[in-house]
Amino acid sequence: MSQDAWGLIATLARAPEAAAIRPLFAADPRRAERFTFRADGLRLDLSKTSLSDEVLDALLALAAARDLGGRRAAMASGAHINSTEDRAVLHMALRGAPGRYRDGAEDASGAVHDTLAAMRRFTERVHAEARFTDVVNIGIGGSDLGPQMVARALHRHDSPMRAHWLSNADGHAWEAMRHTLDPARTLVLVASKTFTTAETMSNAHLVRHWLRDALGEAGDRQLVALSTNEKATAAFGVPADQVFGFKDWVGGRFSLWSAVGLSVALSCGWPVFEQLLAGARAMDEHFLAAPDRENLPLLMALAEVWHVDGLGLRSRAVLPYDERLSRFPAHLQQLEMESLGKRVTVEGLPAEHGTGPVVFGEPGTNAQHSFMQLLHQGTTPVPVDFVLVARPDHGFPDSHRLLLANGLAQAEALLRGRDAAEVRAEMQAAGKSEAAIEHLLPHRLFPGDRPSTTILIPELSPFTLGQLVALYEHKVFCLGAIWDVNAFDQWGVELGKQLATAILPELSGGAAQEHDPSTTALIAELRSLWPQP
Repeated sequence: MSQDAWGLIATLARAPEAAAIRPLFAADPRRAERFTFRADGLRLDLSKTSLSDEVLDALLALAAARDLGGRRAAMASGAHINSTEDRAVLHMALRGAPGRYRDGAEDASGAVHDTLAAMRRFTERVHAEARFTDVVNIGIGGSDLGPQMVARALHRHDSPMRAHWLSNADGHAWEAMRHTLDPARTLVLVASKTFTTAETMSNAHLVRHWLRDALGEAGDRQLVALSTNEKATAAFGVPADQVFGFKDWVGGRFSLWSAVGLSVALSCGWPVFEQLLAGARAMDEHFLAAPDRENLPLLMALAEVWHVDGLGLRSRAVLPYDERLSRFPAHLQQLEMESLGKRVTVEGLPAEHGTGPVVFGEPGTNAQHSFMQLLHQGTTPVPVDFVLVARPDHGFPDSHRLLLANGLAQAEALLRGRDAAEVRAEMQAAGKSEAAIEHLLPHRLFPGDRPSTTILIPELSPFTLGQLVALYEHKVFCLGAIWDVNAFDQWGVELGKQLATAILPELSGGAAQEHDPSTTALIAELRSLWPQP
């Protein structure tokens, strides 16, 4: 059944006008209205893609053939859909009401609320004491990207604490940061589920040493662990009442709603974190209940399938036109590429269709002066997600109007393009000679018909940001179901970790191991440039 659905999509994609968008608007004056969808104030405009009614019908049939509804129900019921690790996938339980989600006999949401209550008590105590001005979050991957993105987006001038992020194993990061901090007024979070992550623990040892140098053993009272390994956290010196855990069904890139989000609560305030959860919960309920033709995460996923598998567009740009969302593309890179960068199906067979695209991005308008040239005139179209925020949180309305005008204009330019007649008329009006026009004409043409999606939210609040992040999380689930890949494991990161463990002692003068000739030569050169004792 799914092969028939895939076959129909392939047939539609071979049509001469399959990628054309402008003719769809010309044929349907109501296209913008019909291909715009809403959920709790969030607006999703898919009209600037080449999705037609026929293509959308075929994609919805594919989703049905892949039993997306059944897979969604299985995830919500606590089934172990992460088959390679034999785990449930219950990040929705992190923001669900008690009793809403279960992991076997356990009330998963209830257990989460016990942790949330402990996090709230700790956060409110820290703020009431008013001793700490700064919080340093030490983590990497999902223990850094998600909470950092959210805290940066929601932090205000009157927020209770300043947040700092230490993720890279490069000591330059800590060297630059430590001079800005007072050890007596700094709280340190170490975020690692196993409490063995190499980069995180390396940085944690640096910071603990800094605290102890300044405060003695009392510095350990300023350590907080976000981990399930209580034995390791105790050995590191973290007080038992400052360890906040989470279950193994919390995947790293879906973990910002868990104890890993403590940095958000501390830096922005507990009410902010609660509203963030509420926004995500609202999107969860929409995803679970909305009909397929109105289901925003599913519709976004179907547009991606059309672009990747139908039209062969294997990358996507994410452009938030709001500086507060500057780390949003980085969070989506992990969320999507770590989830969907798979080459075999759930059954372990070679994937028959293209899977996760390359995701990249930058805030607008910065992107317009870096890579947008390629998007407008490059040889291969790159679909774009534009994220617009209607109302600013500052008193500079002219700046915000300029920002929004640019975002809208970029999407319109990708769609419209510019043909020879327009360029010629413009240059003639500017008094250019015919020779100059003929010389410059090819360089000033824009092909147009380049797809984009626009997400519009009324304001950037904790609630709307929760909605936005959960929207993309559920889009990832839908794509995993349609492509039949496990979107919740990440075996691809393991090999590099193992090889780094072997190489590390060699850089300090240890016995040489067997490597490819290039790596062997590079190790030798590094040892000659930076000899170790």
